[in-house]
Amino acid sequence: MDDQLALRIQLFREGGQVTPEVVDFVAAELTALEAEGHLVTEATASMLTSHLMMAIGRLLNGEPIEQFLTDDQVAAELADHPEAVARAHAVAARAERELGAVLPASEVNFLGMHLAVLARQSPPAPAP
Repeated sequence: MDDQLALRIQLFREGGQVTPEVVDFVAAELTALEAEGHLVTEATASMLTSHLMMAIGRLLNGEPIEQFLTDDQVAAELADHPEAVARAHAVAARAERELGAVLPASEVNFLGMHLAVLARQSPPAPAP
């Protein structure tokens, strides 16, 4: 993680927009992605970071998250990215288990899009 993305996370922590538990959860997800070889920087993961922080924060505050008119388009786009979809569902399951935040399908789809973009921007894994 580069300094700029770490600063973004610190601003969320200090700004009080989300609870420390949400910040820790998102930071842990980013660390796991980086450990798997993804390039996790401000340039590649800023939108993922902010979106996940705010979505989980809204859910935990009892604020509704509306379905998006583009849900079908996003789902169709994700058909070519099964790994991102699986990862998005795994993140959503962890968010529910660890924080009690149940991400609706539209949020899981958008998370999948962010993860697909991140995967596309990451260097390929070395051959075994």
